[in-house]
Amino acid sequence: MRRILVEHARRKKSQKRGSGAEPVELDESVLVPAAPPDELLAVHEALDKLAKVDPAAAELVKLRYFVGMTMEEAATAMGLAKRTTESLWTYARVWLRREMRSLA
Repeated sequence: MRRILVEHARRKKSQKRGSGAEPVELDESVLVPAAPPDELLAVHEALDKLAKVDPAAAELVKLRYFVGMTMEEAATAMGLAKRTTESLWTYARVWLRREMRSLA
């Protein structure tokens, strides 16, 4: 019986169950991008077209715009040099700006 009670107590205190840590509420403002909804939808629609033209640029836009990564973080995640990522970011921004103007 002792072994059963000890195992039960261990399971309740395990990391998977939070190990007695206080619950923390997530701030939704951190999770939701700060861009206006119209802009988010326009970027989303244009991003689908960009993915067909240049998948790497589309991936970079996702990481920077939607995930909120810095240039260094995105470069590391994509396995590219920072300078290459900066060039790709410049290209992607111009491409998206032109595409979004044509959609409006």
